[in-house]
Amino acid sequence: MGRKKHTAEEIVSKLRQVDVVISQGRKVAEAILSIEVHGVTYYCWRC
Repeated sequence: MGRKKHTAEEIVSKLRQVDVVISQGRKVAEAILSIEVHGVTYYCWRC
């Protein structure tokens, strides 16, 4: 599978999606899977 460069808008959108899913009571791991990125990528984006 090839690499994909996410635009700044895509990153912000995906981080907001994770926040919404977490606020609904689901686990962080489930939220990360829902936006289809690797966990390491998610945590790098949060830094």
